Parts: sequence; C-alpha cells; structure tokens
Amino acid sequence: MIQTIREAAMKMASLSIYRGILRRTVPKAFYQLLLSGARCAETRALQDQTAFLEAWGAFFSALCQRDSSQCFARCLTQTALFDENAFSLAAAGGQPLSQPLKQAARRDLSIILELSQLSPEFLMEESHMGNLGLALPKWETGAPEELFQLEEEACLHSLWEYYRCSGCGMYARYRAFIWRDKQILPVAHPDPQRLCELKGYETPRSMAVENTVAFLKGLPANNCLLYGDRGTGKSSTVKALLNEYYTQGLRVIEMPKEYLMDFPYLVDQIAGVPMKFIIFIDDLSFSQEDSTYAALKSVLQGGLAATPKNALIYATSNRRHLLRESFADREGDDVHRNDTMQESLSLADRFGLSIRFLLPDKKRFLEIVDQLARQRGLEEHIPQLEMGAEQWAIAHGGRSPRVARQYMDFAEAELRQERPLQ
Repeated sequence: MIQTIREAAMKMASLSIYRGILRRTVPKAFYQLLLSGARCAETRALQDQTAFLEAWGAFFSALCQRDSSQCFARCLTQTALFDENAFSLAAAGGQPLSQPLKQAARRDLSIILELSQLSPEFLMEESHMGNLGLALPKWETGAPEELFQLEEEACLHSLWEYYRCSGCGMYARYRAFIWRDKQILPVAHPDPQRLCELKGYETPRSMAVENTVAFLKGLPANNCLLYGDRGTGKSSTVKALLNEYYTQGLRVIEMPKEYLMDFPYLVDQIAGVPMKFIIFIDDLSFSQEDSTYAALKSVLQGGLAATPKNALIYATSNRRHLLRESFADREGDDVHRNDTMQESLSLADRFGLSIRFLLPDKKRFLEIVDQLARQRGLEEHIPQLEMGAEQWAIAHGGRSPRVARQYMDFAEAELRQERPLQ
C-alpha cells in the first residue's frame, strides 16, 4: 500500500507495460500532481506550492471534462483497460506470454489499482498543503473497473480474456472508425442500426451476412459490392452488420472515396491488429477521368499493397459497373472501343460478391410499411397507414425502404399525439 506521495510518484514513473497511460489526459495530469506534491513535501517553497495548486486545478478540470469527478478509480483503471501495449496486443492475438512480460504486467496493474485509491485528502496531507484553508475542489475515488477488483492473478487472467475477445487499444473502446488525414479516427457515436430493424430484402441481406460470418470465422470470404436503387438499405446493411457482430471482433473503417490513394497507409496500420475489419466505401462511383478508379482496381486485385487477411472491402453504389458512362463514351473515337468498355466494367468484376438491391413494387412497399407498423406497436392503424404511405411515396420520389421509414417516423409522431394522418 502506498504510504507517501513521493512513493506514489515513483511508482507511477516506474510503469513499464502500461506506460502508455501516462500520455492520456487524466493519468498524465494525475502524474504531474503527484510530482508537484512530492516537491512540495520536500521544499515547501512558494514556487513549488504554486505549481502544486496549478496541477491540482488541471487534474480536477480533466476529471470533470470526462465526467469522472465522482469515480476517479474507474476513470484511471478504464484508461488502463483500453491501453494498447505488449500485453494487450499479445492477448488480443492469442499469443503466449513470456514470464517477464506477465510479471511486468501484473506489477503495473497492481500499481494502477493502488494509485486509483489515492484520495484528495491523502494528497493534501502528504504535500503539507492541507492547513492553508484553500478549500480546493475534491474528487471521489469510487470503485475501479470490475476486472481490477479481482485478485492479482485473476485480474491478469480476466484481462487476457477481455483482450482476446474485445481487442485492445481504441479497437476495444470503439467499433466504428473513419479514415481521415492518414489516420484512423474513432467514431464515438456510430449509427445504431440493427439487422432486425431492416425490413424486406431478406435474400440479398442474407448474402452479406453469410459472407461476413465466414470472414469472422476465418473462412474464405469476398470483397462485397452492394449496388442498386437509392434508399434500399445498402449502407444500412453494412452499419447493421457492425452492430450485430462487433462483439465477435468485427470493426468497420469508413474510407471516403477521395482518400482511396491512401489505402497502403491504412493497410499498414491494421495489418498487425488482431481484429477483423470491413473497409467501408459508401456511395461509390467514378467518372472517366477519376484517378482513384485505378487506385481501387489495384487494391482489389493486383496491387503491391494487398488487402490484409484481416480486412475486406464493402462498397455501396447506385451503379452496377461503378463508372459513369454516356452514349458518347460508347460511340467515341477510340480505335479499340471494346477494350475501353472492358476496362470500364473490370472494376465491378473484381468484387467477389455483388449484391443487388432494387426498388420494391407497391405490394412489397406496403409489406415493409406493415412490418414497421407492427414493430412500433401500431398494428391497429395499418389500413390507414397503407393509404397514407402510398400518398407519401408519390409526394417523396417513389417507393423505397427509406421512404417507408421516413413516412413511419412522421405517422408515428402524429398518431402518438392523437392527431389525424393527412
């Protein structure tokens, strides 16, 4: 058990495997507070006392920004839980641990738990600042993360299992990401779409599900092109797959089309990560002069920067052949016109799995409306909803699952407020 603030600072400085937490905002601010407190305890100089008070304010501010002023222990141990290090990477990849690595991880975890229990009263007392009457704001230590409440060996084993199932680093904390400025950035609040909420298109959607499940099981799986009419649920299917299977190690990185030239950089960052990734390219189409067309062709087949074994590409498009083409393109002055057309078609052919989503006819559209009505507990209003849905579709660009959902959002709001549907 830590006895002095100097001991606390030295123990935190000695972290090895979990040293990465010292770069995180709250642990970094806490470390600075311990260092300034230790200097205060030794010198009691005005300069050191001022530095301690500044460090106190900075640390408490960081806690409040993360809504952790009532649960410092959870905040600190959670930071460790999501740290990417030699132990968490080995566990996530199912690799054996060396004895020195295991001992170092066990020691670090024990220190982090001890640090998480330090109270503001202890720090004030040990730094000899408690008698100044400054009424500094105080935090509550609270309880650490559940895994840290176990005995040392049980904690180490449970963390191993956690990393093995959930991954490590930001891939354990988040499920959705976006590629921007040559970085993989987490999406804190991804679309919560679930497969059970998507109505219709059971056959094409099951093809995407089966391909994804095979991928997660380590079986052969294909890059996938979901194409067809607008509003039919192509992008929603990919988002729903993530929410259905992220507990099995699936993660999605959205890569905007304009960044396709960065694909080698993305590959380098995920190739060694023990998770399964879908690289998601939404609303994909190209013009004849588009330089990213050749980049994606190379990525799908034949380029030096091949897609790693832990990643697939899922793309959505309103065009089967992805390349915008005019009649002038077909009748142009190209001597080898057939070769040019084959070049135009070759990109879509490099997706091993192509899944088509077409607009529903009236019967299928109303079936989707009926299913949504039952899901929302509005069965008694189905005849009225069907009549209104047709009128809504005429006024909003035609029948599609998206239009059906938009209409049901409007209709439910009206019915819940006991207003008549127009």
